[in-house]
Amino acid sequence: MFAFSTDIGYALTADANDELARFKKEFHFPQKDGKDVIYFCGNSLGLQPRHTAAAIETELESWRNYAVGGYFGGTNPWLWYHQYCTPALAKMMGCKEDEVTVMNALTVNLHLLMLSFYKPTSSRFKIMMEAGAFPSDQYAVETLVKHFGLDPDKAIIEISPREGEKLLRKEDILQNIEQQGESLAMTLFGGINYYTGQLFDMAAITEAAQKAGAIAGFDLAHVAGNIPMQLHDVNIDFAVWCSYKYLNAGPGAVGGVFVHEKHATNAATPRLAGWWGNDEKTRFKMEKGFVPKTNATGWNISTSQVFNTVCLKASLELFEAAGIERLRKKSIHLTAYLEYLLKQLTHINFEIITPADPEQRGAQLCLYFKERGKEIHDKMISSGIIVDYREPGVIRVAPAPMYCSFEDVYRFYEILKNNF
Repeated sequence: MFAFSTDIGYALTADANDELARFKKEFHFPQKDGKDVIYFCGNSLGLQPRHTAAAIETELESWRNYAVGGYFGGTNPWLWYHQYCTPALAKMMGCKEDEVTVMNALTVNLHLLMLSFYKPTSSRFKIMMEAGAFPSDQYAVETLVKHFGLDPDKAIIEISPREGEKLLRKEDILQNIEQQGESLAMTLFGGINYYTGQLFDMAAITEAAQKAGAIAGFDLAHVAGNIPMQLHDVNIDFAVWCSYKYLNAGPGAVGGVFVHEKHATNAATPRLAGWWGNDEKTRFKMEKGFVPKTNATGWNISTSQVFNTVCLKASLELFEAAGIERLRKKSIHLTAYLEYLLKQLTHINFEIITPADPEQRGAQLCLYFKERGKEIHDKMISSGIIVDYREPGVIRVAPAPMYCSFEDVYRFYEILKNNF
């Protein structure tokens, strides 16, 4: 698809032709010896947009000048602050604005949504997930089934790769769903597995789960801001994600929630309630009796987290300008270029375990080292390359297309070629 070269000229030409290249200047980069680092760690924490500080100052000014009046006045009245992010997120996640909201943090939202949709019976009580899911997801599912008095060893089904393989085969996932049949209550897969970088076929998993009578939920922590979604059309029941990775909203930033309209518009869909999820027409009557809003914001519990949301709001302005489809197109090119250059490093003993098919991965490539992985990672860090390490033996390399260039990828390759 691409005629790559190991000459730096390829990178320089690709950057010159990149219609998104200007966005690199919109971010702050950590420094190493007075120069910008090569930052390939947006899958863990995105960089800070330069206009974030001004966005925070705007809300500080409203607090300073209006105090409680900031809920109804000021530049961005706080009463509706969570709604300011929904138009951009709806485009990015491929859903209706009424199906998406922001609140809390990722694992809190996962707990809340699972409590809404996991309704175990004596015969239908099992939850299926990928083996080796991110620990937070494992803990959340484990404690959920314990909450209902169930044994995790019996209630949780973990699907593992075949012997000698590191990736899950789609046919194995679908076959297991079919085999569980009427015992399956829910599937909960990561959209992208954090360790391998494998993008799962969410449409196929959803269809199979719902055919079996189960709820299909997803943790999209490594998908949001990375790959454009079609959550509504795929008919996923619910999804959650964080915004501090590819969405560049900062550490501890507000989490995102998708609830399909078939559930969101139904006031009888169970959920844990709070003041902010109540119908706005009756909210200030201060009466008993929760009346949920018939959209995803009916799951909001507490007052909008203004200072946990402002950074996401600021970052989404850049995503609106860049366009998630254009970012994805660049990402496919950038990651393929990275893969090509890595394959030239035959003197370094590692294996790329992320799928080679661009349709089965995002921006992240996972390099598996049978030995010395952590040592090599630490040497990369000292060389001005910011990547991260996950046991056992994987260095995750993620050139985020919003602020990474083809020259960054070439410099990464050159450092590895000459120093490792």
